[in-house]
Amino acid sequence: MNVKVVVGVVVVVVGIVIGAVNFLESNVEYMDFATAERTNKRAQVKGVWVQEQPTSFDAENVKFTFYMRDDSDRTVKVVLDGAKPNNFEIAESIVAKGRFVDGEFHATEILTKCPSKYDGDAEAVKKSL
Repeated sequence: MNVKVVVGVVVVVVGIVIGAVNFLESNVEYMDFATAERTNKRAQVKGVWVQEQPTSFDAENVKFTFYMRDDSDRTVKVVLDGAKPNNFEIAESIVAKGRFVDGEFHATEILTKCPSKYDGDAEAVKKSL
């Protein structure tokens, strides 16, 4: 067989394998804290920040800690490997991506959903017309 053909096939196969592995690692399911803890898989958990609970930032280890309540009403301590996300205080909801470690949810990424500046009072607009 031609060496160029063999090298080409090997490169294509390696590319497909790397692509499949990256896809599987980036494909993270939405679930609540109970399911994420039970399955011990990487998960996305949607919820809200519990402002009554303590929030802290450890500058030495670059860890932001806060408490989050999921859609099933379970509150869990979340440890983010990084700084506090932008707009964290005004977020309507939060999505934490990570997994459980020793009873805490260790997140590698936090997404915040902020209120839209375009939402308004439709009734007030109707009355002004």
